[in-house]
Parts: sequence; structure tokens; C-alpha cells
Amino acid sequence: MSNDMESDETPPERGSEDHPDSPSSEGTPRESPDREEPTDHDGADAPRREHGNGSNGRETQTIDDLDDLGSAVDVEVDGEATIEENPSEDDLLGGLRIDSTQEIEVPDRLVDQVIGQEHARDVILKAAKQRRHVMMIGSPGTGKSMLAKAMSELLPKEELQDVLVYHNPDDGNKPKVRTVPSGKGDQIVEAHKEEARKRNQMRSFLMWIIIAIVLGYSLIIAGQILLGILAAGIIYLAFRYGSRSGDAMIPNLIVNNADQTTAPFEDATGAHAGALLGDVRHDPFQSGGMETPSHDRVEPGAIHKSNKGVLFVDEINTLDIRSQQHLMTAIQEGEFGITGQSERSSGAMVQTEPVPTDFVMVAAGNLDAMENMHPALRSRIKGYGYEVYMDDTIEDSPEMRRKYARFVAQEVAKDGRLPHFTANAVEEVILEARRRAGRKGHLTLEFRNLGGLVRVAGDIARSEDAENTTRDHVLQAKGRARSIEQQIADEYIQRRKDYELSVNEGFVTGRVNGLAVMGQDSGIMLPVMAEVTPSQGPGQVIATGQLKEMAEESVQNVSAIIKKFSDQDLSEMDVHVQFVQTGQQGVDGDSASITVATAVISALEDIPVDQGLAMTGSLSVRGDVLPVGGVTHKIEAAAKAGCKRVIIPAANEQDVMIEDEYKDMIEIIPVSHISEVLDVALEGEPEKDSLVDRLKTITGSALPKKGVRGPSSPSPQ
Repeated sequence: MSNDMESDETPPERGSEDHPDSPSSEGTPRESPDREEPTDHDGADAPRREHGNGSNGRETQTIDDLDDLGSAVDVEVDGEATIEENPSEDDLLGGLRIDSTQEIEVPDRLVDQVIGQEHARDVILKAAKQRRHVMMIGSPGTGKSMLAKAMSELLPKEELQDVLVYHNPDDGNKPKVRTVPSGKGDQIVEAHKEEARKRNQMRSFLMWIIIAIVLGYSLIIAGQILLGILAAGIIYLAFRYGSRSGDAMIPNLIVNNADQTTAPFEDATGAHAGALLGDVRHDPFQSGGMETPSHDRVEPGAIHKSNKGVLFVDEINTLDIRSQQHLMTAIQEGEFGITGQSERSSGAMVQTEPVPTDFVMVAAGNLDAMENMHPALRSRIKGYGYEVYMDDTIEDSPEMRRKYARFVAQEVAKDGRLPHFTANAVEEVILEARRRAGRKGHLTLEFRNLGGLVRVAGDIARSEDAENTTRDHVLQAKGRARSIEQQIADEYIQRRKDYELSVNEGFVTGRVNGLAVMGQDSGIMLPVMAEVTPSQGPGQVIATGQLKEMAEESVQNVSAIIKKFSDQDLSEMDVHVQFVQTGQQGVDGDSASITVATAVISALEDIPVDQGLAMTGSLSVRGDVLPVGGVTHKIEAAAKAGCKRVIIPAANEQDVMIEDEYKDMIEIIPVSHISEVLDVALEGEPEKDSLVDRLKTITGSALPKKGVRGPSSPSPQ
């Protein structure tokens, strides 16, 4: 289809042979010629604008202007704010010297507001230049939708198009489609409406003349007034019926880009088939001249509205297979006809000519999105575009801290109702970003949740009529903005205290306080109990408490260590392991491995375990304690439960960023081998020393003692 403005030499577009610019040749107005573009009256300082090609005066934005992605943080020139060149490592604002976020400039372009995700931003720029499809996979809240929307601003300025649907006189169930430059669709529809209005006026004038003649004849000459009134009514209905057929010639403007200044952006996340692919409304009146013309019932889908722009589909795997297949066809063919999506509807009989679908697709989702995604659709995206994994943390640096301060300013500007944040309040937000990263020297990139903290803090400040949002408001917000999981975990802890189910002092054989996380940021103490009993058959390890596959495997790994070091014949014993009060969610992950091992060894050797101690850590079959995730939240949960000490893997020591209020409440003990765990947890020096020495001799260490680092994203369970 041609994208050029119509001229005498330009061949007609789809449907133009049946529907020329002029609705008819009976003296009705033709389309107005191309409008004269307005002249800039600002002299040489006026920005260069595109003219013609249906651009409607859109401001030109060259690709060279887009190379500076992720602009540096700027401050107001007239204010007292400054940026130090070489700030100290302890400076939480990265050298920013501001009184409040009001002094920080917020970039105009969305792509410059995205923080971190350097690789993703670079891909988006390349994809925008070359009109490539992109699939972004990563954790929620890392900027996928923001990058997709930014891409519509970065796309090269092309001629946007209007799409009209016309009545097909040969087959009413096959409406014709016509594509014209943006802005001309309104002109065509108005021309048809004006013609229909004039035609109706002429019909009405003729109708009333005929009615007057009939009534006059029946009254004066024939003397049958009732017969005349009946004839006049028939004539009136006949003319009204005829006017409906004339109105059916007015086209339906289904895609109107007259006021669009940038490439279209359509978010089709979770859209049903009709909203995504287009639909034809059902018409209950399909006979007797009462029906609505089929072309007037055509509704465009997101794939049609995003023509020449961006179609964004988050959680792409939630689309049903049929919709994914049709989406694949639209991507491949660049056009897709509209039909009724319900087979029981009259719209199912309607099928338009193909409608343009020349869009750039940006698909997004979590890691599980790739599992249920149609392989052919993914192949289309991968073959004609890019796949990007979104980072969930980024290395802490002065530059990034300044950008996080700008992030707070951006959230305040977007909301429009929040007081600006003081420098101390911004520092507290950056500290929370460190905590939520779960890794030393990193900041979280899950900005949606962090933005929630900013908004809650601002709401608290606004409720107090404060001029600015202070650090105290942010601290209050951290308590109020707890996740559902954290609220449930706190409720569990309180209930266990009420019913004396939490044991945090004394020594008990076969019972260990384990630690787990709920969701992503909520710790909870999870007791594990073990008992060894004579077996009536082959000995086995029996674990209960809604264990999932990974947790069951960790229990089996623990049994390997116990069988290797124990002097007792486990073939004649059953080892029972119970995860107490796990609830319906069960237990997933292997971070309870050292907890299970300690409980079972305590039960086997009949040596009590210190109940003022909690622990977390994975365990190799050689006895090495491996790193896990969520150690900060687990430590805080242990402190809330009243424990005085907590054991964590030595590799996780660098990841601990607990709140100040918990630092004096609990002692953190890093360990690297199961023998160190037992040395701390078990009661009784002679028996314990003998057991620990024997375990050291038998198992040995599979990992070096120095330089042990945990994986970048260990299992959080």
C-alpha cells in the first residue's frame, strides 16, 4: 500500500476503485486538496517540522538525537545545588548537594528516565532504528513497559495512516478497506456525511411535496381523507427506508491518527481475542431494513491501532494459543482482516479485506513466559529482532546513586501530588534500594515496588501538610508499605508468641529453628523437628510439611551425610523430619538443609540443640555450607522471634544489610562447614567435640576456605 499523498499520477489504494475520493459524481463535493502547511512565524529559531506525508506538523526527531541514552543527572542552574566530581564512597547521594528533589531536573524523554538496564536500552535503540521486534524477560517492575513506551517515541517518523471501512454493494458481508494518510480519514468521512445530509434534505423535500399532493387529491378530488392519510404514511415509511440505504454509504473510520504526534503505542496485555485482533459487533436486527450495515459494526483490534507504531504485550504467555497464532500471522503478513470472534454472533459472517498491521512488537514476561509461549511466535520475534534479559540489580556507584535520587524526583513529578523529598529522605530510599538488592555493593532495579515506598512516604507527608517529605516519613512508610507476605509473617510470629509455639531459649533434642522467606522480602522462622525410630522394614527418611521437589531433594542430600558419618546402622531405622506449621504453601528450596542435618544429627546422637539459635544455609553432600538468598530478611525474622544468634553461610556475609534496630538484638555467625554449625548449635562439650571431630575427619571440605563467593542470585527459599 502506498504511503504517499494521493495525486493524479498515484494509483488508487485498496478499495479506491470502488470508493473514489468523491462519494458520487452527482455534483457532490470531492475531497479537499492537500491542505497548505502552516508557516512557522518564529523566524530562524522555529524548529524544523515535517511537511506533507500526513505528518500533521510533527516535529522531526533524527536518529542522531537518540544516541545519548541514559542522560546524566542534572540540577537546576539557578539554584544552589551542585554535583561533586569525586564524591566519597560513603556519600549516599553520589556527590549531589541538594536541599530537596525539586532541584533535580527530570528528563523529558522516557528512555532517559529508565535507570540501569544499559543493555536493554541499547537494544531498544537499535530495534527502533531498524524496526525490529523485541522480547524482554525479567522480574516485574524492572522497566519493561516503560522501555516499550519509550520505543514509540524513538521510532523513525513515518507516515501514519487512517483506515476506513466501506460498504461493499456486491457482498455486504465483505466490507472493503481503504488506507489513507493520517488526517485525510476525517475529511473523507465528513465529505460523505455532507453528501448524505444534502441527499436527505432533497429526499425530505420531495417526500413532503408528494405527501401534500396525495393528501390534497384525496381531500379535494376523491373525498377519501382516510385513504389519503394511509397513502401518506406509506410514502413516509418508504422514503425513510430509502434514506437508511443512503446512510450506509458513509465509511467507518476505524483507525484515526489525525491527532497522533508520535508513533502509536498500544498495550494489549491480557487482551481478549476481540480487543487484540479486532471484532464485528453482533446485530440482533438482521432483516426488515432495521439491520446496521456490516461495515459500521467493524471494530479494530490493538494490532490495527498500533500500525506504524508499537504493540506491547506483557505476560505474553497468558494469550491463548489461537490468539498467538493469529498474532504471528499479523507479524508475518503485515496485514490482518477483521472478523467476528464469536462464532454464535452475526459478526462471524463478516470478513473485511486485510487491514494493515505493520507494527513493532514488544513482548514481555517473567521467566515462565517462555514456557507457554507459542514456539513459532517466539521464533518470529527472535528471527526478526532481539531477546533481552532484564537485570534485577545493578552495581552500586556514585553515578547510580545520583540516578536513584533522580528516580525519586521522577516519581514525585509523575504523581503530581507529593511533596518533594529532602536529601535525608532520598538517602533513606537509596539505603532501602541497597537492602532490597540482597547483594552487597548492588542496588535493586525493581523500581515499581520502590516507587510504592516513595508514594506512601509522600502520602504520609501530605496528610501532615508537610512542606517536604522527610526521612521520618520514609521510615514510617517502610512500616506501612509492608507486603502482604510480610504482614502474614509478622502475624505468624505474634500468634506463635501468644500460644507459646516459638521456642527461643533452652536446649531441645531434635528441634532446630530454621529460617525461610515468603514472597521476596518477608522472613519467617520455621521450626524443624526430627525423630529416629526403629524400622519395621528397610530404613528410610520420611519428611512431612508440604515439601516441594527441591526441598525433598535437599533432605535426601542430608541423609547422605548422616549415613556417612554415623556409627549407627540406619538401615534398621526410620528418620522422620517434620517442617512445623508450613501451611498450604509448603516448603520450596534447599536453604533448610543445615537445619534438617542439625535436627537429625541431634536426634541420632541424643544431643540437645540451642533454641536461642536460628539458622539458614544450603548443604552439599560433602558437608559444605552453600549460600542462599534472602539472608537479610531471615535474620530480621529471627530477631523478631526473639532469637539471640543466627547462623548463615559465610559466602552470604557480604549480603547482610539488616535494619539498625536489629543490629544489637542478634549475633550473626557465618559458617562454611556442617561441623562449624554443630559446634555452635549442639550442647555439651565432650560429646559435641567427639562428634564434630569425627565429622571433620570423615567428610572433609569440598570447597576452598577462602574466596568462597555465593552465586549472583541463589534460591531465595
